[in-house]
Amino acid sequence: MKLWEKGLSVDDKIEQFTVGNDREIDRHIAKYDVLASIAHAQMLAETKIISSEELKQLEQGLQLMLTQIETNSFVIEPEFEDVHSKIEADLTKTLGDVGKKIHTARSRNDQVLVALHLYYKDNLVEVINKTTTLFNTLLQLAKTHQDKLLPGYTHLQVAMPSSFGLWFSAYAELLIDDLYMVQAALKVVDQNPLGSAAGYGSSFPINRAFTTKALHFTDLKYNVVAAQMSRGKSERTIAAALGGVANTLSRFAMDICLYMSQNFNFLTFPDQLTTGSSIMPHKKNPDVFELIRGKCNKIQALQTEMILITNNLPSGYHRDFQLLKENTIAAFLDMTSILEIFDYAIQQVEVKHIDMSDDKYKYLFTVDNMNTLVENGMSYRDAYKEIAEKIALNTYAPNTSKKHTHEGSINNLCLDEITRKMNLLNSNGK
Repeated sequence: MKLWEKGLSVDDKIEQFTVGNDREIDRHIAKYDVLASIAHAQMLAETKIISSEELKQLEQGLQLMLTQIETNSFVIEPEFEDVHSKIEADLTKTLGDVGKKIHTARSRNDQVLVALHLYYKDNLVEVINKTTTLFNTLLQLAKTHQDKLLPGYTHLQVAMPSSFGLWFSAYAELLIDDLYMVQAALKVVDQNPLGSAAGYGSSFPINRAFTTKALHFTDLKYNVVAAQMSRGKSERTIAAALGGVANTLSRFAMDICLYMSQNFNFLTFPDQLTTGSSIMPHKKNPDVFELIRGKCNKIQALQTEMILITNNLPSGYHRDFQLLKENTIAAFLDMTSILEIFDYAIQQVEVKHIDMSDDKYKYLFTVDNMNTLVENGMSYRDAYKEIAEKIALNTYAPNTSKKHTHEGSINNLCLDEITRKMNLLNSNGK
């Protein structure tokens, strides 16, 4: 069954190409399509387009589908083009002519739009929650390991002293910036497109404010053309937001892979969190973090895909939009699993003691020692030259006693202030 069917057959090859794997993808949005259909039916009754008795029958039929979806017994058979045609067919089979009324005053265009918006809302909230969980884990690790020194690098060359506390809390605070973008994406999709029909509204006296409230949208996408044009724009915004989180996590994962190597040997993980080699018995591979890095880079590529699919489309609906669903949904599934496994694994990190007297860290404190000379009255440039000359003559001996006291430095991590920023972000997002 197809919602646009007019009694004419379609070439099998054409049908297979145009439908693709929509049936499989639509299982992810089936619940939201049913919830939107319930709100739509309630609105039709409220505006007297259908009777209260018809509403009752439609609600019973749709609630039954919700139960099937929740128990994983809802199946979109091959004869249906998508979840939308499946829902209407089942209602018609059960309720007869009453079931045929569910599509009154809407199009498949706004039907899929509202289902996607609801799906996106829920999944963006889940990303926010799981990112916040990881943030809390990192702040706790920063607090636990705040006094353990870690060499800082620039250009992969030993640079200045850092600490595990500084490292963990750096990635925690970056996640706050990422969540600003995720919350912005949430605001974009938290607008009700239902009632825009095919993109030009309806001559039925529908009440769009009713469905906005019933579906718990913060606002309505008022202009019906703008509502239709939100498809593509929403996905581009979501891709940018998820890409931001992915960028932070991929860089973090790269640090971990680097720091686990024997050349750095800054940290490790229990054997059960790593994998081995089929021929090298000594290997302890960070496969989890390598896969996180790869999956995050794949998510970052999504924004380019969304832009290329939609950037030169004129206003109105185009079938190109069908291609946006699959990889956006896949990105959400990957992101939530990445956040879960990252939080699970990083809680078990084993931070090692690093011997700062090792000769390879000899120049880690040159800047601190130069600054001491400046504080004792020497000009900055002369202090720089004096330390540089000692390095050249191999007479430099590091003094490791200097403390960093300004906000956000090794000895003043400002963990409470970073936590306050996250709490403020989450309170503003509610």
